Amino acid sequence: MTSLARIATTIAAIVAALLIGGGTACRAADAPESRIVEVENPLASSQPLQGYLRQPRDSGTSPAVVLLHGCSGGSRQLDQRWGKLIVSWGYVTLTLDRFGPRGLTSTCTSGPPAAAVFDAYRALAFLVQQPFVDRDHVAVIGFSQGGLLALTSVERGMIERTSNDKFRAAIAFYPPCLGIKDSMTVPTLILIGELDDWTLARECRNLVEGRDDYGISRQKGLGVPIEFIVYPGAYHAFDVPGLATPLKFLGHHLEFNQAARDQSVDAVRKFLYATIGGQEKLQ
Repeated sequence: MTSLARIATTIAAIVAALLIGGGTACRAADAPESRIVEVENPLASSQPLQGYLRQPRDSGTSPAVVLLHGCSGGSRQLDQRWGKLIVSWGYVTLTLDRFGPRGLTSTCTSGPPAAAVFDAYRALAFLVQQPFVDRDHVAVIGFSQGGLLALTSVERGMIERTSNDKFRAAIAFYPPCLGIKDSMTVPTLILIGELDDWTLARECRNLVEGRDDYGISRQKGLGVPIEFIVYPGAYHAFDVPGLATPLKFLGHHLEFNQAARDQSVDAVRKFLYATIGGQEKLQ
């Protein structure tokens, strides 16, 4: 079997794991179903994005959350895992499909297309046009490579300046932190496993504390502080129930961790309520 065939087989295994765990990860029985939406007019782009949109049952405007999947795709499964839960807290959710319109199945070895760095703002531009979205209270949450894109979206610089509308908060699950060089413009939360051997907790700690792994010192104290949580005993993809049986992918250990997942749910809920508000008060 060629190396490309092995990668394709392993990606299929990961997607299967996500499918198995997607329906049981978030026990939000009352959550409204998602619907597929076109994020932009097909005439406006050669690769118009799509996403899974969920809207709370209560009428009126609500804060919103953009969800960004990782390098193996799985936008539908991410919508089932997190979109379903977050909408039950009173937020509009839009889980973006960065791959389908581009004909991609994986960017784990190639990295995301250059245009993908603007995808979060393309999703934001769609949300702020919806009458049921509070345009001044939208957050972005990304996972792994999607976590990097979430951080890039709120990092001070050219990408953040592209849109008149701004995200008000960002959450990154186990992101690669090496590429982030500037300060954050909004409250930011990074969640990562202590044993993650793909996106290292040490590199994210250096980002949070103002150190740079390349030897170029970041200016500590500038921008909005980053909240940082490391989960003991947890690996990459600790929130994916379909990975209850550990999996090796591209030499990295992927494994579900119930305790870390439950604690991350609590952390996300509290962080969103503190930064963009919500209809449901915390207990």
